[in-house]
Amino acid sequence: MNARTLSLTPPAIRPESLGFFRFGDVDAWKVLTNDAGEWHTLSRADFQSLLKGEIGVGHPQYKSLQRKGFIRSDLDLEDMADKLRRKRSWLGQGPHLAVVITTLRCNQSCRYCHASRTDMHRVDTDMSLETARKVVDHAMNTPSPYLNFEFQGGEPTVNMEAIKLVVDYSNEKNKVAKKLLDHSLVTNMTYMNEQNADWIMKNGVMICTSLDGPPEVHNFNRTWQKGSNAYDNVIHWIKYFNQRYIDMGRDPELWHVDALMTTTRKSIEHWKEIIDLYVDLGIRNIHLRPLNPFGFANKTWRMIGYTQQEYLDFYEEALDYILDLNKQGIQICEGTASIFLKKMLTPYDPNFVDIRSPVGSGTGQMAYNYDGTVYPSDEGRMISAMGDELFALGTVDSISMAEAMNHPTVRSIAISSMLDALPQCSTCWNAPYCGVRPLHNYMHTGDLFGQRPNTFKCTEHMGISSAIIRRLAGDTDGTTESIFRRWVVDRPRITDG
Repeated sequence: MNARTLSLTPPAIRPESLGFFRFGDVDAWKVLTNDAGEWHTLSRADFQSLLKGEIGVGHPQYKSLQRKGFIRSDLDLEDMADKLRRKRSWLGQGPHLAVVITTLRCNQSCRYCHASRTDMHRVDTDMSLETARKVVDHAMNTPSPYLNFEFQGGEPTVNMEAIKLVVDYSNEKNKVAKKLLDHSLVTNMTYMNEQNADWIMKNGVMICTSLDGPPEVHNFNRTWQKGSNAYDNVIHWIKYFNQRYIDMGRDPELWHVDALMTTTRKSIEHWKEIIDLYVDLGIRNIHLRPLNPFGFANKTWRMIGYTQQEYLDFYEEALDYILDLNKQGIQICEGTASIFLKKMLTPYDPNFVDIRSPVGSGTGQMAYNYDGTVYPSDEGRMISAMGDELFALGTVDSISMAEAMNHPTVRSIAISSMLDALPQCSTCWNAPYCGVRPLHNYMHTGDLFGQRPNTFKCTEHMGISSAIIRRLAGDTDGTTESIFRRWVVDRPRITDG
């Protein structure tokens, strides 16, 4: 044993008694995690006892620590390997999300718009039916057994014919491909009509809209044409869809409009009213999201932005209120927390493309611009719209799916988001649950790797994981864990049309 070994392994520590784990601090607790997704909290005194090999069979923490792999005694390596295999089962499957930009035209002018929209007269930014067909051909060459075509814009329903072609043509091709196939629509609802709504429901297209809060918040964030009320419009269509699903005999817990809210400074001022609105509308999932550094949001930051700590303070306050509502019997979950909880409380990883290692850009998703240009993610397209074509991989005519997945740019993104190989991330206790966003880093610093932990996403993910651990560690009667476990239950939607 040389001097270096001695300096790294003090005599007080008995490494031969320990499993592999990372550790860190959350308030008064030491948090332990491992690659299998297991986690445990210890008092500082018990943590010292663990390091010294003093937690034996008779210790109240022993059984749980040993079962989770933090103690080496009787460690079942095959079981740990199986857990890790399940957590990473999505590796190598290929893109399962195809983001289709049917048009850049939009009838709203949101203060935080990430999409670099164009005005309604710009029909040249509509995807042609020929290009839409080629997009389907390209996307369905993914090796993934599951594929979701997600329509975005602009306002995608402005080009409804392209949506219809993608749905019909992909369903026809899938008679041979035999994939688990979904279609989803992200719409502001302000261009909706009954004919399109009925087609969307009949064809089983899942629908998600933006609802930023009560009128004073939604209409501030998502400005519309003069004299029009965007809030009243989106509320009308949420109620229309949800009632029609019931009329069709579909389970309202599975078939309903999902809604997203984007947090601006105005949102932080009205956080409670936002949650109450979602509850009043019967929306069971509120997905709290911070601003992204793309498009108009980058230009209007002084008006609508906030510090990292301001966002986390808002998030924790909102999370506690949502938990209190659940304790009163009102079932609503917070969407970002549920992603982390699925990693913490279940044997599986939800394969959410933005919170995984490596990130899903080019390996979990592909984005197709209206002109057929292929990007590893919609963020790459947004960066392109801001004048930087670094992330353009090619076009549906010039690059195959296999070539896109193996493109040097995709490889660079994967390398820069592999937490096991990144300084500070590789030893961070949050590594099993976190995910790096290289394109965010690029926008902030011009560097895919960024300067962790100074990036907004690092701070956000650490804050959310810590908030969850804090509430589980202090959960003396199991009420909070019971609520959290409800949030991770998934029931698949089955179309009947």
